[in-house]
Amino acid sequence: MSAVETLTGDDLLKVLAALGNPHRMRIVEALCEGRNYVSRLAREIGMSRPLLHMHLQRLESAGLVVGTLELSDSGKAMKFFEVVPFAYELTPEVIAHAAGTLSGADEADPAAPAKEADQAARAKEEEGARTQ
Repeated sequence: MSAVETLTGDDLLKVLAALGNPHRMRIVEALCEGRNYVSRLAREIGMSRPLLHMHLQRLESAGLVVGTLELSDSGKAMKFFEVVPFAYELTPEVIAHAAGTLSGADEADPAAPAKEADQAARAKEEEGARTQ
C-alpha cells in the first residue's frame, strides 16, 4: 500500500464518484485478486463487456486501475487491468482542504445563483442610492 495521498477537490470527486457505484466496487474487489483481461473479468463478475469497459474507464480515469494492451501468442490484442495501489485519508479537514481547490467552485455550489442574484440586487440598490 502506498503512502496516504492528498487529492485536489476535483480528483477527490473523481475517486468518490468512481467508488460510489456498487459495480465498480465489485470490479476493484475482483482485480484485488490479480490482473485480469476484460473478457475473463466480464465472465467472472457476470457483466457485459461493453458495460464492464465503461466502468473500467471510470476507474482508470480516477487513477484506481490501470489498463495495458498486450498481444496473446495467437496475435490477439487483450486489454489487461489491474488495481493501482492507493490509500486515501478522508477527514473533515481533508474535505475542507479539497473543497478549497475545486475548479469552478461556484458552479458546484447549488446556492451560487441565489448568491449572485443577491449581489446583483445589492449592487443595483447601491447604484440607485448614489444617483438620487
